[in-house]
Amino acid sequence: MDIDAFSQARETRWARLKDLSRRRRLTGEEADELTRLYQSTSGDLSAIRSAAPEPGLVTRLSILLAGARVWLTGAHEVSTHGVRHYLTLGLAAAFYRVRWWGAAVLVAVVALGAVTAWWTVSHPDALALIGSPEERAAVAELEFANYYYEYDSGSFAASVWTNNGLIALQCIALGITGVFPLILMYNTVIQLGVAAAVMAEAGLLDIFFQLIIPHGLLELSAVFVAAGAGLRLFWTMLVPGDRSRGEALAEEGRIAVSVGIGLVGVLFLSGIIEGFVTGSYLPWAVKIVIGALAFAAFWLYIFVVGRHAVAARVTGDSEGDFATDRAAAVG
Repeated sequence: MDIDAFSQARETRWARLKDLSRRRRLTGEEADELTRLYQSTSGDLSAIRSAAPEPGLVTRLSILLAGARVWLTGAHEVSTHGVRHYLTLGLAAAFYRVRWWGAAVLVAVVALGAVTAWWTVSHPDALALIGSPEERAAVAELEFANYYYEYDSGSFAASVWTNNGLIALQCIALGITGVFPLILMYNTVIQLGVAAAVMAEAGLLDIFFQLIIPHGLLELSAVFVAAGAGLRLFWTMLVPGDRSRGEALAEEGRIAVSVGIGLVGVLFLSGIIEGFVTGSYLPWAVKIVIGALAFAAFWLYIFVVGRHAVAARVTGDSEGDFATDRAAAVG
């Protein structure tokens, strides 16, 4: 297919479709024309994708068709049904696509964090790098716990949510570098290992887990999934499979964005737990149960609901009100 000749031959009707899509009101004849142009342009897009997938033109026609669809379907199509579909199927499918990457990051960070803690507490030279014995004791006995108690619950929850949400989105946005998620996970390993070592040295390892588990199980899981999604983008760039590199990155990028949006909501919940549960006067057993239930619900949503969504042929890619129909092309 000569893409330039093809585009030139159809430019008039594409321009007409764009013009009609932007009008606030259409006559009956114009509405019929808009429908015909929408159908024919869908066929054009399908033909281009099949014969000569030029990314710029594919994007242009996709946007053009999306605008026309808004006019054809009306505002009633963008309803709570779309939100429900996204939360129950679309987001779950997107999470399911990155499940093993997130799980692998979780296992690696927890294992390396445990090794770091053991090594640090077993080697006086490593402990000395953290600070003097008095400084380490002050951290273990005062500062570590005070972090969760010294601020107002609402502002503290908002602060940690904002910080963690930004970290998760950065993992996804910069994941294609293959470096940023690894640096962030390395820092997480060191922070967890050093904190556990300092608390263990003071005989307060139980307090460490009591303060980390209620919110940390969910919070760290979300960050690990974000890092996994970012690393999956990097791997897709290196190994696109049977898709072109541009097509693979576009598809996986949209899925990663969906994952990022979902994780902002997950981290909002972990922020609420950290602000209102971890530092509360609830019994520690209740706090830990809340954290464990949130952690279990998150991973069950990924593996169980996500599997159901994929079985229902939901891809996690742009769907619903924002998807572009593909029409069969003849000849």
